[in-house]
Amino acid sequence: MAKILLEMKNITKTFPGVKVLSDVNLQVEEGEIHALVGENGAGKSTLMNVLSGIYSYGSYEGDIIYDGQICEFHDISDSEHKGIVIIHQELAMVPYMTIAENMYLGNEKGKKYAIDWNETYGEADKYLKTVGLTESSHTLIKDISVGKQQLVEIAKALAKRARLLILDEPTASLNEDDSKALLELLLKFKKEGMTSIIISHKLNEIAYVADKITILRDGQTIETLDRKVDDISEDRIIKGMVGRELVDRFPKRHDVTIGEMAMEVEHWNAYHPLYSDRKVVSDVSFHVRKGEVLGICGLMGAGRTELAMSIFGKSYGANISGTVRIHGEEVNLSSVKDAIKHKLAYVTEDRKGNGLILGNPIKINTTLSNLKAISRRTIIDKDKEFGVAQEYRDKLKTKCSSVEQNVGNLSGGNQQKVLLAKWMFAEPDILILDEPTRGIDVGAKYEIYCIINRLAAEGKSVIMISSELPEVLGMSDRIYIMNEGRMVGEIDAEEATQEKIMACILKSDKYSDGTEKAPLERAEQQKGE
Repeated sequence: MAKILLEMKNITKTFPGVKVLSDVNLQVEEGEIHALVGENGAGKSTLMNVLSGIYSYGSYEGDIIYDGQICEFHDISDSEHKGIVIIHQELAMVPYMTIAENMYLGNEKGKKYAIDWNETYGEADKYLKTVGLTESSHTLIKDISVGKQQLVEIAKALAKRARLLILDEPTASLNEDDSKALLELLLKFKKEGMTSIIISHKLNEIAYVADKITILRDGQTIETLDRKVDDISEDRIIKGMVGRELVDRFPKRHDVTIGEMAMEVEHWNAYHPLYSDRKVVSDVSFHVRKGEVLGICGLMGAGRTELAMSIFGKSYGANISGTVRIHGEEVNLSSVKDAIKHKLAYVTEDRKGNGLILGNPIKINTTLSNLKAISRRTIIDKDKEFGVAQEYRDKLKTKCSSVEQNVGNLSGGNQQKVLLAKWMFAEPDILILDEPTRGIDVGAKYEIYCIINRLAAEGKSVIMISSELPEVLGMSDRIYIMNEGRMVGEIDAEEATQEKIMACILKSDKYSDGTEKAPLERAEQQKGE
């Protein structure tokens, strides 16, 4: 029988007004990959924050038994000293420092007042090789992709002599290839004896790597599934997470009425804000109608977000050109204020960085985009502000103790609802939703989908950008496909399949004779346009 490396017994954690963990139990065997799943707000990240000492001993009830000893972690350095290292969903990297400097920040090599740089870079290169990175440790973090930054975080954990590696949504921002590479790395570490705990909403990835799966719901342990004896299919995991079988992942739309033209974009171009010779959006044209859900898909780096942000008040890009018509009238969207005035809204993919003010309550975040509606002579009416926030809380079924609660204390799914409420309150006719379900669970996703359908039924035009092809296929009336800053295809949803979409992307990477363009040739072609 395998050794129990970690046992968390009867863990209870309470924040003011809400109990987020209630008698949670978790057992992890040495050398296994153990998945922790549950809906947003189930308590997964909170449990791992207790384990890693972010929530210090004394701020919770229950026991942590690690390697046979009861542990009292007062901060993260205490848990790291025992070999427990956590990698959070939001990567903690300093862009203008080198890989090696990031890896040993706070864990410097050398004597008390002098860093040994030869040892630092030498050790860093060794660990980079272990995780499969060929970059020099002298490379600046800003010059490598998000997928590679994730691997640097793992190398950093190895440099701390990790025995138990905790990964919170490690593939949330990665493309399919980078995600697969990371999962294979975890399987490799497992063979070498390392123990991992992985939190993820991507159930297909969980089913691929996990030996055991513990399901949390409403802050309680529901069950632990063992690959050797239990069904660990996606449907079975979902049933444990939501307490019922989810027959349809995407809600049905009834009496779909697609009306007149709402917005037309023609010959749209945008360049990188720093590298003025790099074209990120190239001669893009598309349109959306009233009551339509328009999907825009493509691989990571296809230019979808750059397109959306450059249209929305030119909030991204340089040397932007092209035409935008809303309800048949050409409009000038030179600022976010102009975009809002013309009833256009953009729900960012980065809700924590660009969408919400995490240190402010729900009521303030909800009303930010339309302050004049709750103000009298530039003075905010606090009663109106509270009433509006309460109305949208009820309408979107946001789980919170009160609209006075800080947004930063909500789960990802509920933060996303607040972000949607913020832009719905602006009363737009056209909403651009950029990765609206990134990092949220299947139950919360379904609720977001219902909101999207309701907006379309009200005659709103919804442009949904998503990296998840099943989501695009399940929700869209019509689909545009982007690749390398261009629109390379348009398909009606009834005819669309994942295979057709991928074939369209791959075809756009080839010359007319079928031979594939080299990446450098594609970049030079794009640069010269």
